[in-house]
Amino acid sequence: MDNKKIGERLRALRGDKTQKEVADAIGTTAMAISNYESGERVPYDGIKMKLAEYYGVTVQSIFFT
Repeated sequence: MDNKKIGERLRALRGDKTQKEVADAIGTTAMAISNYESGERVPYDGIKMKLAEYYGVTVQSIFFT
């Protein structure tokens, strides 16, 4: 999967929330969320699961389709 596409999906899921709101909710930093959304990094599996749970979607739908 293309990191830029993953980043676009994460940005779309975040909607009107701030990166800090999402980061606080899943136990990471706003900088990490920024890196994921820009495609610079892909989160490790534990964070993938927390992001999917937070957004109410599957890990598969964000990272593997």
